[in-house]
This record gives sequence, C-alpha cells and structure tokens, in this order.
Amino acid sequence: MDEIRGDEIRGRAEGTAPVPLSVLDLVTVGQGRTATQALRTGVDIARLAERRGFHRYWVAEHHSMPGVASSSPAVILAHLAARTERIRLGSGGVMLPNHAPLVIAEQFGTLEAMAPGRIDLGLGRAPGTDGATAAALRRTDRLNEGADDFPQQLAELTRFLDDDFPDGHPYARIHAVPGPVQATADGGVQSPARPPVWLLGSSGFSARLAGVLGLPFAFAHHFSARNTIPALDLYRESFQPSAVLEAPYALIGVSALAADDEREARRQVLSGALSMVRLRTGRPGLIPTPEEAEAYAFSPMEREFVDSWLADIVHGTADQVRTGLDGLAERTGADELMITANAHSGEARLRSYELIADAYGMPTA
Repeated sequence: MDEIRGDEIRGRAEGTAPVPLSVLDLVTVGQGRTATQALRTGVDIARLAERRGFHRYWVAEHHSMPGVASSSPAVILAHLAARTERIRLGSGGVMLPNHAPLVIAEQFGTLEAMAPGRIDLGLGRAPGTDGATAAALRRTDRLNEGADDFPQQLAELTRFLDDDFPDGHPYARIHAVPGPVQATADGGVQSPARPPVWLLGSSGFSARLAGVLGLPFAFAHHFSARNTIPALDLYRESFQPSAVLEAPYALIGVSALAADDEREARRQVLSGALSMVRLRTGRPGLIPTPEEAEAYAFSPMEREFVDSWLADIVHGTADQVRTGLDGLAERTGADELMITANAHSGEARLRSYELIADAYGMPTA
C-alpha cells in the first residue's frame, strides 16, 4: 500500500458545523441554459466551497441524461484542479464496471500529479444510467457480470494504483503512469502517494465491502434515505482496521437547499422533483424552471412520489437547513455531510451554499 495520509480522508468541521461539510455537484443543466454555463457554475461552486471551508468537492458520473453534464468526472476534475488551490477534488463516483481499471488508475494518477494530495477516487458499482446506455459504455450486454465482478475489479484497480502486482501476474510488467513506478525508476523523485479510494453505495453491498477492506464509505442518503442507517451500521460492524484507516469514516450525500425565504426554497426544490418524476418515468430532460414546476399538473401517483422525494430534501431558510443538517448528523452519526443542491439555476445553488456556510459561521476567505 503506497502512502495515504489520514488527513486526506478525515475532514475538519468549520465554524459551528457538527461535522465537516462538503459538496456533491451533478453539474446540472437547466432549461434555457447550456452545458458550458453549467460547467462554469461548477467552477464557481468549487471556488466558493474552497473559500468558505467546505472540505471537498466531488462530481458524479452519469450518462445519457440531458440535465446532468457530469459524464466525464476526470475531465471536469482536471479543469477544477487548475482553478482551485486547496479544496479536495474527487469523484462521487466513477462507476468502475463502466471502465477498465487501468484507465481509471491512469486518469486519477494524472489528476494526483496535477493536484498532489487533493484528489479522491470514489467508486460505485452501478452503471450511472439505463441498461442500454450501460451496454454501449461497456460493449457488452452482460451488465450483471460487471456488478458481480466489482470486488475483483476493485482489487485490480488498487494493484495498478499501488503498482504492486505480484511476480508472475499477467499485469506485473504493466504500470499505471503517472504513478508509483516513477518513484522507483532510476533517478525517480515522484511522490509515492496516490489518491485514497472510497467506496460508494446505496445499499449494503458496498457498505460491507468498504468495512471489510478498511476503506472510507460514502452513502447515497439523498436518494436512498431509508437504507442509510442500516448501511452505516453494517459498515461499522464490518470494519477492519487497515493501512488506510484505523477506524470507520463514513460520509452521506444529502440533498439540501437554502434560500432567503421558505417559499423560494420550496419553489427551487420542486423543479428538481419534477425533473426526477420525468427521469423515473423514462422522460429525462433539462431541469425545468420553478415556474414550470409550480404550474405542472401532477397526477396523484406523481404527487405521492414528489411528496416522498421532498420529505428527504433539507430545504428552507438557512436556519431551517442548519437545523435539518444538525439533526441528520445526530441521527446517522455520519462523519461528514456532502451536500448536493439540485435546482434549475446556478445562481440558486450558489446562494444555497453561501447561506449554509453563513448559518454555520464558516470562514469567509
């Protein structure tokens, strides 16, 4: 195992926040807006997060969704690395079955060389899309095979990151570059450090695997809230100390949006809820405006879904969101909260993160 420092995993709470706060960005594209604008907003959010003391900023891999421009996390992270200085940057996550492990090791080794000590490699086992798109990505229709092989793929990726395949292995003479091989080559001065690996999940599989391997774990509370506490309990019960962590470290993704008044917050999250209705019914599109969402005639079944969806989003004024986040941290025992704000406009999302930082008295520069 090459060098991973504990402070690259464990964050520090700022201001009066109960735990470290971080950002998960889907780089959402609203109606009437372009992917270029969405990516520029991502830079603005990352810079705001860095300035206000958020611990890390992650982007998530999604495909074939018009309203989400984060299909290529490594490309986005390289862009952000050049435009930030301190904040940790990472994937939340890269969907490992979609890619050859060597390719991921090369991409994140390159990112580590660009921004040493600031890169996280979060991995998921879901496709991040529908079955047909996953088949196009993977060049195979055997999609379950990729998920079932996840532990083996993870082991292979870790070997590439650490450059430690045993003698006699078919890949023993293959090196992920940039990577540790450059530290051991004649005249090499490359740091042996490499990005820490996180496992992501919305059920018990990755929770248990992360625990057994002694890795940090990120749970998708923002779309699987009912499974949060059982998954975190399973992770902690399964945890085995490792060279990476001596004790469990779990963050949860949280949908949260603060606005200057309660009604405006409701308007903003309703547009995200309508977007989810369309996605769940096979009609993915750009994020609708709050005006369209307010005027939309939800069917009884759609209204039931929306009410359930909104119940898991912490939204309202800054004080209301702070209270909600405090309660969630206490109920789950999460070591870190990673906030995602799904709204039509970049301005609303930026305002939300600013208000949350203000509510906790987080740094202003």
